[in-house]
This record gives sequence, C-alpha cells and structure tokens, in this order.
Amino acid sequence: MSKLTKSPVAVARRAFGAAKAALRAYAHKFSPKKFTQPQLFACLALKVFFKSDYRGVTTLLHDLADLRQALALDSVPHFTTLHKAARRLLTLRRANRLLSVTIRRFLGPRRRRIDLAAFDSTGLECGRRSHYYVRRRSKTDTKPQKVRYSRYAKLEAAFACGSHLLLAAIPRRGPAVDVDRFVPLLEEALRRVQLTTVLADAGYDSESNHRHARERRGVRSVIPAAIGRPSVKPPAGRYRRRMKQRLDKDYCRYGQRWQAEAGFSMLKRRLGSYVRGHSYWSQCRDLMLLAITYNIMLC
Repeated sequence: MSKLTKSPVAVARRAFGAAKAALRAYAHKFSPKKFTQPQLFACLALKVFFKSDYRGVTTLLHDLADLRQALALDSVPHFTTLHKAARRLLTLRRANRLLSVTIRRFLGPRRRRIDLAAFDSTGLECGRRSHYYVRRRSKTDTKPQKVRYSRYAKLEAAFACGSHLLLAAIPRRGPAVDVDRFVPLLEEALRRVQLTTVLADAGYDSESNHRHARERRGVRSVIPAAIGRPSVKPPAGRYRRRMKQRLDKDYCRYGQRWQAEAGFSMLKRRLGSYVRGHSYWSQCRDLMLLAITYNIMLC
C-alpha cells in the first residue's frame, strides 16, 4: 500500500519544486518581489499538511527554522499575503497545472500509461461541528428531529489503483448525481495519462458513458448496470447488457474499484475531512489544494 510522508520538510521541498515547474517566479514584473509564487504555494501546502489556517502556518514558519530554510525564506509572509496568494494561485487552470506536475514527478518522464484506474466521489464537511452533540440532541429531544444537511463540498477524483495516485480532480458542491461527471473526469485524466481500463460504481452507470469511453476514447469502462427499475429483462443498451451478463465472469478485476475508497481514506485521515471555505469558489480552491497536497505527500 502507498504511504504518505509525515515529514513537513519533505512536503515543503516537494511543493516548492513542483510549484517552480508549474508557476512563474512572480505574478507581474512590477510585483514587490519579496516572496516568489512557488514559496507562497509551498506555504499553502504546509497549511493543509498541518491542518491549520493562515495565521497558524505563519506561526509555525516563525518557529521552525528548517521549514524556512527549505523554502529559502528570509522572512515569513503575513497571513493576509497567503490568503491573497490562495485566491490567485488556486484557480482551476493553475491548480490543474500543479496537479499535472505532481503526476509527472511521481510517474517519471516516460511512464504515461496507467493500466487500471478507479473513479469515485466523496463529500467533505463545510465546518467542524460536533457529531456527538448532534447525535445526543437527536436522541434526547422530545420533539421529532432529523439530522439534515443542505450543501457540502464534493470532490470527484480518479485514482490509479496500483499506487493510489490522484490522476484527476474536479471540485463541486453536493448533493448531486455522478452520472454526468464521468466524461469530464475521464477527459481530465486522459489529459495527463493514458488509461487502459476504468472502474466506476453504479452511480456512473449510463450507456452514453460507455460509448464515450470505449468508442471515442478507446478506454475499457467497467460499471455495474444497476441504474433503473428492477426488472428480469436485460438492459437495453449494448454495453450495459454486457455489464449485466459478464461483470462477475470476465470483469473480475472490478474489485479493485475499492482502491478509490482507500485513496479517499488516506486523504481524509491525513489531511482532514472538511474544508474551511464558506463560498463556493473558496471551497473549490480548498478541494484542489487538498488534492495537490495529497499527491505531493505521495511522491
């Protein structure tokens, strides 16, 4: 099983190196040039690594000289500088570029083919409320009460089954169905690597998804045909009918789809299962930073 590093100095060096390959040194030729963009991104990665906030990571940088030395920092940036850097450096375009660099560094310059990949999605909390208090109140309150949620942060991800490397990440807000996210997730993964077989759960079940993967992209898709009303008749589509008839016989590797669950478990246990952002776009930035930092720790 793949392991995530627990060394903050290693995370700082890897994040600094990946950011230097993906970002320019300065955002503008007239910038103050006090801190480079790779240095600021490495500080953001350390914020996620320590499960801290902007003020907390600046305090840690003040106290830990090894981290400042790894990032070549003569002084520590103010926490407002890191907040503004997050809004600038974690746009979807730059975040995807950083994610691509971490994948190339993990796989090497020549290896681009992944034999088996698993697609899945997970939800993350928007805050840190006490689950114990919610359960206790729902049990002791005399009035009928249900534990409800309205919105939560949702991360769509593609994992390499052999290494748990995160190949693609799409941030969004839940609850939402997954069936319309298969094609965007597949295209994001194919931009970085070549895939042979893709495994997904029944939430992605659709004949059009099979046709896009197999006929247009040449990727073997394995998805259980479980969507729709229960019936003794076989599914109408060609590929969904094949899934229904041969999933247990010829597609015995489908059990490897659980590697996506293992990847999400590694991410949440080490980096947390919540995001701090309140608005939609700040939550998207937090999700992408989680995904990039996860790959950095895996490298």
